Amino acid sequence: MAPGTRLAGKVAIVTGGASGFGRGIATKFVQEGANVIIADLSAEAGQALAKELQCNFTLADVTKRDCWEHLLKVAIDNFKQLDIVVNNAGITYPNKATADVTDKDFDLVMNVNVKSIYLSTNILLPYFLENKKPACFITVASTAGVRPRPRLTWYNASKAAAINATKTMAVEYGPQQIRFNSVSPVIGTTGMTHLFLGKPDTEENRKQFLSVVPLGRGSTPSDVANACCYLASEEAAFITGVNIEVDGGRCV
Repeated sequence: MAPGTRLAGKVAIVTGGASGFGRGIATKFVQEGANVIIADLSAEAGQALAKELQCNFTLADVTKRDCWEHLLKVAIDNFKQLDIVVNNAGITYPNKATADVTDKDFDLVMNVNVKSIYLSTNILLPYFLENKKPACFITVASTAGVRPRPRLTWYNASKAAAINATKTMAVEYGPQQIRFNSVSPVIGTTGMTHLFLGKPDTEENRKQFLSVVPLGRGSTPSDVANACCYLASEEAAFITGVNIEVDGGRCV
């Protein structure tokens, strides 16, 4: 599809933007005219993608307050504004019995999948509120937060929390024209797929997961990016508090 202008003049932060769904989102946003700041823990992958897309890369651990303060500074220093925040960075622990989950596993999913959203809003909302500036926050959640499967209990719970927090803030900050929405992909092929499966990411091992998807395949980075682009665009100016299930019918 030819480049468009749906996000022209907008400045967006995309966390976890160096690979997987985040890479797809960053690519789509640049194609649609946005100035994108890729935030990621992987300097090598992030710098390579930023060079390819001719956008900005910032090394960031989204579980740290100072990293979010730095991301806001990068946006203001480079572009004089910020409009869109995509909380895409996420993590899981290997598929396992709930009784076998460790403190480290629990802290990991809650810090990356929930605390990062808390920090993003805690630090960035004052900027939007003080400047009386409309804004758009998008959370990349998961079907696990809507139709959970066994053996990933606390990952599922972290994504349910992310969806609920997103809806709550949509109600709270709607009067200030700050929109909050989420997208929930079904399993796809990313660097974490083998963790969800609890076994190597092969076509055979994915069959059990994909057998419950009516459209018969997993989510792709393009699927997720297209949904995020819609939510970030003026086409969705009256859309807030929704969770779009990008799942081929899995949650029906």
